Amino acid sequence: MNRNLWLLAFCQGLFLTNNVTFIAINGLVGLNLAPLGWMATLPVMGYVVGGALSTGLVARTQSRFGRKTSFQLGLAVALASALLCCYAAYSKNFWLLVTATVVAGYYNANAQLYRFAAAELALPAFREKAISLVMAGGLMGAVAGPNLAAYTRSLTEVPFAGAYLALAGVALLAMGLLAFIHFPPAASGGGHGRRAGPPQARPAPSGGSEVHEVTSVGAPEGRPLGLIMRQPVFIVAAAAGALGYGVMNLLMAATPIAMQVCGLPFSDVAVVLEWHVIGMFAPGFFTGHLIKRYGTLPIMAVGLALNVLCVLIALSGVDFKQFLVALFLLGLGWNFLFTGSTALALTAYRPEEKDKAQGALNFCVFAVLAVSSLASGVLVTTQGWALLNLGSLLPLGLTGLALGWLALKQRRYQNA
Repeated sequence: MNRNLWLLAFCQGLFLTNNVTFIAINGLVGLNLAPLGWMATLPVMGYVVGGALSTGLVARTQSRFGRKTSFQLGLAVALASALLCCYAAYSKNFWLLVTATVVAGYYNANAQLYRFAAAELALPAFREKAISLVMAGGLMGAVAGPNLAAYTRSLTEVPFAGAYLALAGVALLAMGLLAFIHFPPAASGGGHGRRAGPPQARPAPSGGSEVHEVTSVGAPEGRPLGLIMRQPVFIVAAAAGALGYGVMNLLMAATPIAMQVCGLPFSDVAVVLEWHVIGMFAPGFFTGHLIKRYGTLPIMAVGLALNVLCVLIALSGVDFKQFLVALFLLGLGWNFLFTGSTALALTAYRPEEKDKAQGALNFCVFAVLAVSSLASGVLVTTQGWALLNLGSLLPLGLTGLALGWLALKQRRYQNA
């Protein structure tokens, strides 16, 4: 572990401060400005749709300009979009607010790569712990995000406009920290400086991809994206990461609205979100160690079980304590699933393939997040909190099937 990793962890914390504040206020501001109630979470959806639309552009900027410049571009967009959100709140322009959050999605897509950059800042033997440490930086967002939303709610005459101004300051702070991080030079390609040789059998990576995959040495851009994505390990990493994140977003985005409908004050909403994000990132200090000790798939299975337990508790009632415990467990389950899927994904591609592979992984995540963000607002305002939780059992079941499928393939390979 080194200074660069700690600084990147702080940047992750500031990124999550932005995200948690967005989650805490965008649905409520949307509910106040939207023409129809079911549109309340469209500003939340705009953030992830913008992220999905930006994944290709982010992959190109990462490849062309490198990690540091691309990350700084993302923060510049975060600054501009926060100011635009503030203006939208002042002018009571719902569609401008949605547009501003779509633009902010570029920052979202950029900063989602912090976890992959962490693996490049550590020795290979410590990359799981590096990913875990940087994700643990989100613990800062757990405390700062909800409190920032609560304390700046009435900072100006327009509710929550002050929170958007504060997020502009958060972006500036992150730009300052990022300036001191030194990223390793981009991979020059698998065959740079070597003669291309005949095809060679590539040993199966620890994540359980195809056993007899054949590749040719010396391809400067690596394998085609389609070939990378057809590997079982990539399929499961993408599915588990996207579906796990989607369920978390589905329930988290709906929570402020559901608690308001149940008559709970915003101070309770802030506490619930704070403990939810603590659950998301506090395990980051030891999740990497657990993955190294017990394996990736078992830790992901524990995360899945925690998500199911969250749903059961949420269905047991709508008091403050049910929201608090359910959302905390939701955060824990997300951490195990998402950290595990990130570590699993690292076994599916080579250094020269990272930009396109990571772009594809992030697109899968953002596509599911976009659907869950819209579904969150529609279901919680038309069908209620209980049906929303019941519906989340379907993607959780699909995640369980994916994990079981990959575990079976690994067992067959080991017994072969």
